[in-house]
Amino acid sequence: MRCVYRRGGFLCASLMIGLVPKSNAEGFSDSSHANVQFRNYYFNDDYHESANDRREWAQGVLLNVKSGFTPGTVGFALEGQGLAALRLDSSPAHTNTGLLPVNSDGHAVSEFSSVGLTGKARYRDALFSQGTSELKIPVLVTNDGRILPQTVTGSQIEYRGIEGLYVQAGHLDQEKLRNSSNNEGFTPVGYGGAKDADFDFAGGRYSLGKQLSLSYYYGTMEDFYSQTFLGLNHKLNFGSLSLTSDLRYFSSDKSGSAWAGNVDATMFSGLWTLGYGNHAVGLGYQKVTGETSLPYINGGSVYSFTNANVGKFVQANEHTAMLRYDYDFVGLGFPGLSFMSRYYTAGGGEYKKRAASEWERDSTLRYVVQSGAFKGLGLEYRGATFRTDYSANHDDNRLYLTYDLALW
Repeated sequence: MRCVYRRGGFLCASLMIGLVPKSNAEGFSDSSHANVQFRNYYFNDDYHESANDRREWAQGVLLNVKSGFTPGTVGFALEGQGLAALRLDSSPAHTNTGLLPVNSDGHAVSEFSSVGLTGKARYRDALFSQGTSELKIPVLVTNDGRILPQTVTGSQIEYRGIEGLYVQAGHLDQEKLRNSSNNEGFTPVGYGGAKDADFDFAGGRYSLGKQLSLSYYYGTMEDFYSQTFLGLNHKLNFGSLSLTSDLRYFSSDKSGSAWAGNVDATMFSGLWTLGYGNHAVGLGYQKVTGETSLPYINGGSVYSFTNANVGKFVQANEHTAMLRYDYDFVGLGFPGLSFMSRYYTAGGGEYKKRAASEWERDSTLRYVVQSGAFKGLGLEYRGATFRTDYSANHDDNRLYLTYDLALW
C-alpha cells in the first residue's frame, strides 16, 4: 500500500494512526509503541564545472507504529510506516540534490509520500516477516541519506536459537528509492535498461564472545549479478586503549542473462580504529580488483568505510586509503556534541576504460539535546569536498535538523 504524488499526500503519515490496534487485543497492544521523527534538511551542493549549483530545502515526517505479539505458540504482530515529505525551497535550475523527485518539466514535486505495512509471525526463536523494511546487510544496504529512507518489500526469516548465532534469509521483490513514492523491481546502480529483477539473500553472523564475530552473506539479483561477503570484526582492550579491526571481503560475478553486462569484481577493505577516552583514530585501506566496479542495488549504499558523503570509491582496480578522527565532547562537559573528520585518497581505478582517481574530505559536527522539553532534538552540519578526474568536482554544505518523539 502506498500514496503517490498528489496534493494532500502529506497527510499519508498521519493516516497511519489508524493502524494502531485496539487496547482490548491482549498482547497485541500491551507492548505496542509508536514514534515519529521530523526531519528538516537543507542541501547546497556547489558543482564547479556547472553553471548551476544544486540547492534544495525539504521537511520530512517519518511515523513508525509497532504492535506487540499476540500470545500463544505462534505470535502475530503488525508494523506500519508512514513517510511524507514537503518541498520548502527548490527551483528548476537547482534540483537533483536527491531530496525531492523531479517532474518532467524540471520542477521538484511539492510533496511525496508512501505507506508501508509489515506482518510478522514468531515461533520460538524464528521470526517470519512479510512487507516493508529498511535493510542493512552486507549485500544490500538501503540508503537513508536523504529526507526519506529507501525501503524494500518482500519476505524475510530470522533465527536466533543458538547462542551467539544470528541467521537470516529473504526474497525481496521491490524497492522504493529515497526520493520516490513508487515501488519498482531491483536494478543495479548504473543500469539504464528496461529489465528488473528480484533480490534473494541468505547469511548470518556468529559471535565468539564479546570481542570476535564472523559474518557470511550471499546475495543475488537474478540475471544481473551475484555477490558473496565474508567479514571479521575483532576488538582488543589494553587498559584505557582499544583497537578494533573490521575486515571485509566481497566477490561479485554476473548472474544468468547478465542484463547489465559483465560483472567481475572482488574487494577487500580493512579499517583499524584506535580508541582512547573520547578520541578515536581510524586507518583504512581498500582494494578493488577485476574488470568491473563493485555492483550494488540502484539507489543503495555500499557496505564499506568508503561509503562517504559523496564518493563510493569502488571503481575497477581502485585502491583507497583513509584517515579518520572522531571526538565526543562529553569529556569537556558537553554531552551530545560530537565531531568527525575523514579523508580519502584513491588511485589506480578505471572508469569507462580510462584512468580514474579521486579524493574526498568530509567533516561532521552534531549536537543532540540530552534532556528537557527538547530532548531528542538534533542539529548537524556536514561538509564535503570531492575532487576527481572522471566525474564532477563539487563542494557540499548540508544542514540537518531532526526531532525524535515517542508517541507511546
